[in-house]
This record gives sequence, structure tokens and C-alpha cells, in this order.
Amino acid sequence: RLGMTWSIDICIQQQEHKMASRKAARGKASSKQNQRSSSNVFSMFEQSQIQEFKEAFGCIDQNRDGIISKQDLKETFVQLGKLNTKDEELEEMLKEGKGPMNFTVFLSLFGEKLNGSDPEETILNAFKLFDPQGTGHVNKDEFKTLLMSQADKFSAEEVQQMFAVTPIDVAGNIDYKSLCYIITHGDEKEEA
Repeated sequence: RLGMTWSIDICIQQQEHKMASRKAARGKASSKQNQRSSSNVFSMFEQSQIQEFKEAFGCIDQNRDGIISKQDLKETFVQLGKLNTKDEELEEMLKEGKGPMNFTVFLSLFGEKLNGSDPEETILNAFKLFDPQGTGHVNKDEFKTLLMSQADKFSAEEVQQMFAVTPIDVAGNIDYKSLCYIITHGDEKEEA
């Protein structure tokens, strides 16, 4: 679930900081081995996706030293309105990178998470269980109840974070086909 938290928080932050400064300090490459492994990581994404990850990394790297630290994460969560993030939670997020969280490690982490998700068809089929009429929508309130009461229960805050990037119509219905696309491909909303 921490991976999901990373993804949701990054999506939220990207939307809030789209118009922020695009200036980002980049650290020097640490070794030839990192350069070789990074070439595989960079080939996993389109150039536009890499640019979005760079922007997100730059927004999270509060002190602009090229490494995301626990303090950088804490300050980012504060900017997002999450004031009571526990140090243990932040440390767990950083442990996912298995080393200093530079941009290459950050990109690798998301590459693993995105490649580790179920295929879009599998996710769609799971949603269809909650949509017996085949409308392409599920009720937001019913879905929230399920998320908070079944299996790996979400907290109210986690549900709120997820809904921030979820396409919901005025009647309170989730367009789960669009949500599945966001889960498997990322949020590709065009800037106006």
C-alpha cells in the first residue's frame, strides 16, 4: 500500500505543482554501474513521462540536493496538507528505493511499481464485479465503503487521496474505465 501512497501522492503533487518552477538541480552520476542500469530504466518510459517524473522529483527534493530525504518527504506532505506523517512511514517509503533516493532510483521505483501492476483488463474485470449492469461506473460512496471495510482496509485519508485523482461525475459515480487507465498508464490530463 505504500507504493500506492507514493503514486497517489505524486499524482496529487504533480497536479498542484504543474505551474511551479521547473528548475531542478540534478546530482552528478554516481557510477558507471548506475549509468548502465539507468539506461534500462529510462527506456521503460516515454520522454514526456520522464519529464513528468523529473518535475515530481524536483518538487519533492525540497533542498535541491539531488537526493530525496526523510525531511524532503515530510515537507512535501506538509505542503499537501498531511501534517501528521509518522517518521516510520517516511522511512518505509525511502527503504523501497534500497539506497539513496536519487532520480534514477526514484524512476526505477516507479518502473517497478508500474510494471508490477495488474494488466488493465484484469483491473477492469475486478471493477465489473461491482457493476452488474455494465454501466462503466461504480458509486463513489459504495466504493468508499468497500475500500474502508474489506481486505487491506484504506483509511479515510487514503480514500480521499485516491479520489483526488479519480474521475467522478456530478452524480457521484466513478468512471472506472478511466480510473483503470490512470492506474496502469498514469494521469495524462492535458494542461489547458
